[in-house]
Amino acid sequence: MAIKPGLGRKTTNKNPPILSHEFVIQNHADIISCIAMVFVVGLMNESTASFASAFISLHHNVSGEEASRELPYGKPYTYAAGIKDYCAIFFYTLTCIIMHAIIQEFVLDKISKKLHLSKFKLARFNESGQLVTFYLLSFVWGVHVALREGYLGQVAQLWDGYPTAHAMSFLHKFYFIIQLSYYLHMLPELYFQKVRAKEEQQPKIIHSISGFTLIVLAYTLSFQRLAIVLLTLHYFSELLAHIFQLIGVFDREERLARVRIVNSAVFVLVRFATSVIGVLTLHYGIGASGSSYKLRALLALVALIALQGYFVFSFITEQLRAKREAKREAKLLAAQTKKAKAPNKEKVKRKKESDLPEADQASPVKQKLK
Repeated sequence: MAIKPGLGRKTTNKNPPILSHEFVIQNHADIISCIAMVFVVGLMNESTASFASAFISLHHNVSGEEASRELPYGKPYTYAAGIKDYCAIFFYTLTCIIMHAIIQEFVLDKISKKLHLSKFKLARFNESGQLVTFYLLSFVWGVHVALREGYLGQVAQLWDGYPTAHAMSFLHKFYFIIQLSYYLHMLPELYFQKVRAKEEQQPKIIHSISGFTLIVLAYTLSFQRLAIVLLTLHYFSELLAHIFQLIGVFDREERLARVRIVNSAVFVLVRFATSVIGVLTLHYGIGASGSSYKLRALLALVALIALQGYFVFSFITEQLRAKREAKREAKLLAAQTKKAKAPNKEKVKRKKESDLPEADQASPVKQKLK
């Protein structure tokens, strides 16, 4: 019985050997779905429920009560960071791989087949399509949590009571679990998507490791409130950038040139707002409170400002590179147009000469005498 390719891979006529690299790549979503189902099924058995819940449920709750006669609605649970969170990160990394394959198979592949894109544009389309989905979800989720917890209305909540009174709600903690899981799932995706070129692997590996490291540091050092606000701002800027990149894939250069200034303006505003909120929270908030966490806040502020400087430097470098490429393409197009017009002029001249009587047509001998 032939094994059909799973999610995330295109159908091929040849069935690869079982447990070969090609077999794992073609059926990776189905294989990982089976692994994830083992943990889900484990919740149904009393002997394995405690083990399975460590990977699926959230732990390290510091307050909250279940519904009772005295409290019909109970008290909402709040959570802190802990070692068991890495078990949940492992499980939801599997979930991110499955969702990545579903989006690729049922959305991006169907659209790309109708567009007939080149190999370069197809890779850019798939990358931006996946990131737009993630950034949009993260932005909406972050705005919802920030509004619900009152971080935007009362900015002082970002530093008041740090770190003892900075417990997280369920949605707040689950947000960070998904963030860490998504950045971690980028590494196996390099294998599943057959990314072999070093120039393609390096930026994706750096993106994955740096994103995971920065978020896990903010999460474990109790900067969750500040981190969710800054991540929401950052994801808004990245969302617009990748939407404009998708517009460029569809060859709408005129529209892209018009909206590129919007992307640049949003980028600058986000970097400025991030620096202001960081200084306000870490220097004037936590740093000025006289607590023992002043050094931690100072180091976090230095790292934040350095990161914003790196983003600005990368943005300026990318803009200058894009301008150089645009000028190079314009010169190349002008040269090709000039070459295309030259033969046309010769053809018109020959046609005019052919329309003259034979006596008036200049022979090569007469042209030499002249």
